Amino acid sequence: MSLDTVKNAEQTPDAGQPWAELGLKADEYARIREILGRRPTGAELAMYSVMWSEHCSYKSSKVHLKQFGEKAPQSDAMLVGIGENAGVVDVGQGYAVTFKVESHNHPSYIEPYQGAATGIGGIVRDILAMGARPVAVMDPLRFGAADHPDTRRVLPGIVAGIGGYGNCLGLPNIGGEVVFDSCYQGNPLVNALCVGVMKHEDIHLAQASGAGNKVILYGARTGGDGIGGVSVLASETFDATGPAKRPAVQVGDPFQEKLLIECTLEVFREKLVLGIQDLGGAGLSCATSELASAGSGGMRIDLDLVPLRDATLSPEEILMSESQERMCAIVEPGKVERFLEICEKWDVIATVIGEVTEGERLEIFWHGEQVVDVPPRTVAHDGPVYQRPYARPSWQDALQADAPTAERLARPGTGEELKQTLLKVAGSPNQASKAWITDQYDRFVIGNTVLATPEDSGMVRIDEETNLGVSVATDGNGRYAKLDPYAGAQLALAEAYRNVAASGAKPLAVSDCLNFGSPEDPDVMWQFAEATRGLADACLVLGTPVTGGNVSLYNQTGEVAIHPTPVVAVLGVIDDVTRRTPIGFADEGHHLYLLGDTADELGGSAWSQVVHDHLGGLPPKVDLERERLLAEILIAASRDGMIDAAHDLSDGGLAQALVESCLRGGLGARVIVPAELDPFVFLFSESAGRAVVAVPRSEELRFTDMCGARGLPATRIGVVDGDALEVQGQFTVSLAELTEAHTGVIEALLG
Repeated sequence: MSLDTVKNAEQTPDAGQPWAELGLKADEYARIREILGRRPTGAELAMYSVMWSEHCSYKSSKVHLKQFGEKAPQSDAMLVGIGENAGVVDVGQGYAVTFKVESHNHPSYIEPYQGAATGIGGIVRDILAMGARPVAVMDPLRFGAADHPDTRRVLPGIVAGIGGYGNCLGLPNIGGEVVFDSCYQGNPLVNALCVGVMKHEDIHLAQASGAGNKVILYGARTGGDGIGGVSVLASETFDATGPAKRPAVQVGDPFQEKLLIECTLEVFREKLVLGIQDLGGAGLSCATSELASAGSGGMRIDLDLVPLRDATLSPEEILMSESQERMCAIVEPGKVERFLEICEKWDVIATVIGEVTEGERLEIFWHGEQVVDVPPRTVAHDGPVYQRPYARPSWQDALQADAPTAERLARPGTGEELKQTLLKVAGSPNQASKAWITDQYDRFVIGNTVLATPEDSGMVRIDEETNLGVSVATDGNGRYAKLDPYAGAQLALAEAYRNVAASGAKPLAVSDCLNFGSPEDPDVMWQFAEATRGLADACLVLGTPVTGGNVSLYNQTGEVAIHPTPVVAVLGVIDDVTRRTPIGFADEGHHLYLLGDTADELGGSAWSQVVHDHLGGLPPKVDLERERLLAEILIAASRDGMIDAAHDLSDGGLAQALVESCLRGGLGARVIVPAELDPFVFLFSESAGRAVVAVPRSEELRFTDMCGARGLPATRIGVVDGDALEVQGQFTVSLAELTEAHTGVIEALLG
């Protein structure tokens, strides 16, 4: 086939082009022709198709995401916000921390191991591109029913991919979530988070400025794997026939990525780089157009200089390839030689493929023939913006009216029934120990992990002399969001915020991964609009700006969408990690206090799911001012040594928190039901804004005075004691029996 050059495109305006097969709509193709004043070349069509995909352009979500900027709270900590590879916040002592969560959902369903592995690789490069050394990863995961055959297909591969790639990089996996629900049956969610650390002066941005400066592509060779990749896969729904499209999934090499990390950090240290961009979704199409668009001029690229694994690749395929472990740097001519020397030292292939130009065009050549001549901003930033129609679903009122009241759903009434319910909930796939999964991850490599799964949040030390550290938690309850997307998003933020505070860290900033069904469905778009509005409103109240994140749409199989699943990551700072608060009860005689108010709130609860397979009613009410007050109390109590253990109350309520804290610390507890509460509600309500804490007797007066002075309800409910969990007047269950119910569940289901 003859080369489709810019000159040829001008001379053959009516030549047929496969724009629909590349995912473009008729009006989008028409707009490309209008921008260029001619038909696009094949290479230009390839670039626009991947960059204007839902995954890369956010064309259905932009109009709602702007709220994160319009409603952003004032924050002295924010150094870099939305729009870069990742957000950056100031954590003190001259340190900056960057973090971001992204999705790799569809690739992980098609090819579980490589899909999940390259999800980790991609988010690590995003953090690296900001100038930071990656220090930890996390993985919020959602699967279909735990006993479904396809869960047995995807879960082991996804877990192995995350562990295999992260472990080889030498990065601790410090937390995340594993949730099972039949709504994710044909569309699991694989979200990946990375945290990186740098000094303020080391921050790098993705831009290309200065005519004559060189464009250097370095890292792995470009291959045929991942052509179109996530940019195309994540922009359409699955049909009901199951996995296909395997060639579109990238193949990862963590050892190459490790070399790339060390090489990049060394060129940063020697200040050889003016601008940098990783090659993730949309590959070279993204890196070249975004660098040029964010810079001050144009760019010329000689595509035939790109090192290839497959010499038969066409220009279109090279531009669309999402082969992993690649970066693109802008380097002054006088520093190119040293840059290449460092790459050679680390056995990293590096090639000058072009330069920044005076003009305002991105020009790409193939063996001397021009195949691309575009305004880079039209590719990278000025894609379509859709005002998708949305409306409250016709079924929403009926769903909310179906509340899990005592009249509708039978509740345990005797002590023995309460005990059996507790064992059933604690032994359910969502509440059971995830050790079979997390034990496949190295949580302590590097030696700076302070807290990791199953703690409320992951925590790492970032300065070994001062013990400065950061804490990160991810949360998201799709059942809550299905019942009320506005409140569901706020509850996701509130729980992550509470988890960070429970460990003793002060919440600073948010990254989010918004996982929803097809934006072409008005019901789904209403869910998205409501969740986005709820999250923006809540971040404003809590003072935690959104620094960046990801939108993942088309998460559905056929007509069946997943529950709306906004996953929220909160990052906090702690001045001294030795003052952290774990969840485990570790000292007998400490008094247990329940902080916050408990109401009959069981809509979307673990109890309603596990015992009755029911979803209906309203989720727990959100009181953001109470969340802020609770966090302030937990942080102060941790810092001043008033509490020795703390656990937030969320899925499974107080019962689940007590089970986890007892088993984590290896000690039992005796608790008493407050007179004003029904024993069932006391144990299984999922009211928000609550935590259970263990207070040494010597600190009890100081702690209760602080809670009283600040107006936070603090009810003494028991004491850490013995080798059983006893709810006085109701039941006693030994730690041995709890261990038997709580452990081994996942591996048994997977066979």
